[in-house]
Amino acid sequence: MDTYGIIGWPVSHSLSPAMHNAAFKALGIKAVYGLLPLHPSKLKEGIEGIRVLNIKGVSVTVPHKENVMAFLDEVDNIAREIGAVNTIINQEGKLFGVNTDWIGAKKAIEQKINLSGKKAVVIGAGGAARAVVYALVKGGAQVLIFNRTYEKAQKLASELGGEPFPLSQIKNATGDVLVQTTSVGLNEDQSPVPKEILSRFKVVMDIVYKPLETRLLREAKEAGCEVIDGLEMLVYQGVEQFFLWKNIRPSAELMRKAALEELSGEKNGR
Repeated sequence: MDTYGIIGWPVSHSLSPAMHNAAFKALGIKAVYGLLPLHPSKLKEGIEGIRVLNIKGVSVTVPHKENVMAFLDEVDNIAREIGAVNTIINQEGKLFGVNTDWIGAKKAIEQKINLSGKKAVVIGAGGAARAVVYALVKGGAQVLIFNRTYEKAQKLASELGGEPFPLSQIKNATGDVLVQTTSVGLNEDQSPVPKEILSRFKVVMDIVYKPLETRLLREAKEAGCEVIDGLEMLVYQGVEQFFLWKNIRPSAELMRKAALEELSGEKNGR
């Protein structure tokens, strides 16, 4: 039986095992996907362990997406350009790094709006923001990046495209799409975006999925926006990961259902 898993620190909160195991089961594939907690100080040894244990594929989450690249045999051009890897493919001991986060972001947003010629505002400049900005630029959008540390927004804009702004200027922002990529709102009733500006946007997306309806999304709905919750990007990037490992695309609906069941089980203290 082939083994797959997710590396990160921590990883106990991950919904990826629920999604991938549901897909393996539905497709009759004899494989198992588990949690692989890996402390940042042990990253090199952990990657070596993937080879030794012949783990066929690995998802990569925070805080390893950028640092893992140094320990892989090959990193594809898009992942190198984004500057982050979220998927590892083990081909007979050779480890390849890929990024499917940007595909997840693009598919999630394009369910609601055609990006070509649109104006998109991104909050944040971390690893997730890099994938989102790449997706928006590829989709033909004009991108504005707002971040607390202005220098990070500048760096991201200069590398992937877009215009940088300090987060303090968010009250002046307008556009078609707003994407929140920071951890603000994770298990807390906070939003980095003043609610009075939300009515200026058609679509608002939050990559946080705990809670599924963050304060930002709740206020965006009240302002009349279409909203995209944090599961959408997660599910679509997972579908692409699965395809890279098994050359078959599982149902996004099936993966989302498995993730929702896991979330509701956690909520009920399972």
